[in-house]
Amino acid sequence: MNKRMAAVAAVGLAGLVTGTLSVTQASADPSGPPQYRQLAGVGSDTTQDVMNGLANVITIGGQKVIGSYDATGSANITTKATGCTIARPNGSGAGRTALVNSLGANNGCLDFSRSSSLNLAATQNGLTYVPFAVDAVSYALTPSSVVPRKLSKADLTAIYHCDPNYVGSAPNYDVTPLLPQAGSGTRSFWMGQVGITEADVTAGNYPCIKDAKNGSPVQEHDGRVLDDKSIVPFSIAQYNSQASQTIADLRGRAILGTIDDLAPNVLNSNFAIKRDVYNVIPTSKLSTAPWSTVFVGANSLICQQPTVINTYGFATNAQCGDTSKQTP
Repeated sequence: MNKRMAAVAAVGLAGLVTGTLSVTQASADPSGPPQYRQLAGVGSDTTQDVMNGLANVITIGGQKVIGSYDATGSANITTKATGCTIARPNGSGAGRTALVNSLGANNGCLDFSRSSSLNLAATQNGLTYVPFAVDAVSYALTPSSVVPRKLSKADLTAIYHCDPNYVGSAPNYDVTPLLPQAGSGTRSFWMGQVGITEADVTAGNYPCIKDAKNGSPVQEHDGRVLDDKSIVPFSIAQYNSQASQTIADLRGRAILGTIDDLAPNVLNSNFAIKRDVYNVIPTSKLSTAPWSTVFVGANSLICQQPTVINTYGFATNAQCGDTSKQTP
């Protein structure tokens, strides 16, 4: 196994297609009239850009209806005209919590949240996870990394379990597996893939894992955190749309690794580690416009935008608009 870690595989990222795209970069927070939209949403870093893109093209009666607020930016956001200035939620978990809090307070400040992971826990009552696209996740590394560019899922599991054959003290094998910030959907999805839990991380069961660098949390899909002895999970859709300049390029020196001999590709549909991505809406609103018009069913306004979804690096989802995934 040490030999496997010692050699940097000289394999390019075959299948990484970053052709010219026709959709310009979407604004970080809602821009243009109306200032406040009927459907205000927060949450996932992974899907913020595609939702911003959809918000710019989806209208009802000639008016934009989706207000999608980025995971990072100003400390606070204002989502509605009166009484709705809140701390900006960073990540899927924080977005869901903010939505639940808004629903509990019945203040109308938030109407949906973005999520790159599925969480049907009973603590989040009355929510429906509506899939709209497919993403895949690989590991990112630097071109001069000690980590090979080709690994198996079993290799990645061993690395995140601090297997000494991978992350031991030998000078060339001291690999640091990174996780994105707490509350990140990519963090929880990746941990599920490699067989670890938040409880494991909190208890220090795998001390080689880090989720901060230089005192700051590791923000998901920002390759600038990497050095030659670290890896981090990275959305392929995010990577490809950053590479094509569809969204801001935060890759730094990051490249994507190949998992189980399947290279990253622009539509992700056959990749080894893939996931549905969701918009989370109140179950009580499934039959109520504009939630029903925008999110629900194969003919919903979001599901009618495959070109925008593909432009931001995601694959279309055969279950787009499905409402079967509900919390108790």
